[in-house]
Amino acid sequence: MVQVTFKNGPVTLIGNEVKVGDQAPNFTVLDNGLAPVTLKDSEGKIRLFSVVPSLDTGVCDAQTRKFNEAAAELGDNVVIYTVSVDLPFAQKRWCGAAGIDAVQTVSDHRDLSFGEAYGVYIQELRLLTRAVFVVDATGKVTYVEYVPEATDHPNYEAAIAAVKALA
Repeated sequence: MVQVTFKNGPVTLIGNEVKVGDQAPNFTVLDNGLAPVTLKDSEGKIRLFSVVPSLDTGVCDAQTRKFNEAAAELGDNVVIYTVSVDLPFAQKRWCGAAGIDAVQTVSDHRDLSFGEAYGVYIQELRLLTRAVFVVDATGKVTYVEYVPEATDHPNYEAAIAAVKALA
């Protein structure tokens, strides 16, 4: 299992580690209007899942803005999701204030379905650890990064390159 820290302290991740080559696990999260979102909803598209502990923190804010900016160069066949346990209402408010319009924020607060399916649920904090997953149009995982220290930035360039390699 993946080992990560949060503010340099070890944490327990619940769920299954996802690896390159795996079929992407299904999940159910909520969009900003409380409608369910599943993996199947974006079937046939390239997906980038940017997983963050909370949009209301500096690194999570920067990560979401970075992928929002990258969306323009990645094309219409790419869907970018930011997944957190923030409430859908808070995500909607944050996106409006931050001018986020190319990334879809989805909330895993209700069931931690994404968190457990992708092995990113931090048991001690009821937050998701920072990670990035790229899934191709057929549902195969082609890129995985579990950020070793949850308060650090992911490798943006590698994740974006992984998406471009599929486009």
